[in-house]
Amino acid sequence: MITSLHNERVKLARALQNQAKARRKEGRIALEGTRLVRDALEQGQPADFILYEPDAVADELLNELHQSGAPLLPVSPEVMRHISETQQPQGILGVFPLPRPALPDKPERILILDAVRDPGNLGTLLRTAAAAGVNAVLLSPTCVDAYNPKALRGGMGAHFRVPVLDADWARIAALCAGLAVYLAAGDGDTAYHQVDWTAAWALIIGSEAHGAGSEAERLAQQRVVIPMAAATESLNAAVAAAVILFEAARQRGFTTAF
Repeated sequence: MITSLHNERVKLARALQNQAKARRKEGRIALEGTRLVRDALEQGQPADFILYEPDAVADELLNELHQSGAPLLPVSPEVMRHISETQQPQGILGVFPLPRPALPDKPERILILDAVRDPGNLGTLLRTAAAAGVNAVLLSPTCVDAYNPKALRGGMGAHFRVPVLDADWARIAALCAGLAVYLAAGDGDTAYHQVDWTAAWALIIGSEAHGAGSEAERLAQQRVVIPMAAATESLNAAVAAAVILFEAARQRGFTTAF
């Protein structure tokens, strides 16, 4: 039973929860909660170790984790509260290698996120992209860290189902070569449902507060809009992405998305 807050693994778990710099340096992330730990293991991600509070985790789950070969380390309630990023800890946290999924050779459906700074929103966008059959999600340099604990919770396992890549605009442009690049914008000149989404494409979703940046504007070939009732200023970025991405999936007949 680990009871010390100064235990090296406890200190590592806390750093991974709180610091993007630590995640990059260590090449690891912390996944808190039964759902995220299970998702990672089901996607073939090996755990470096799992910290758990014995009285808070069911024996059935512990047996599953033991069978997976994950190193299981019991901790005290105080330790679990110390490393948790939630008000009501679920009693389990796993440390895993940072996901490095390979991009498809020729992605045909790319979501580009620009200046999305709210981690919960980013997680929801990744979850939506995975559900709608997007091949890859590219994050501009001004986006929040995709492995922020709130982004991981919002993604609900999407980080292990769709490739997520931090990239500068030169790399983003190179990956979009040959694709039709659309920018979702309130002042767009083409309604989203009038676009031919059966062809290869990339969609840019910008910041809710300030819209897309100048690099995104230059890369975009066409601006698309979601028609809305009068006096409605804008949609949440994740909602707007969901509307457009599932229209694209509908046009494909959902054949490659599900």
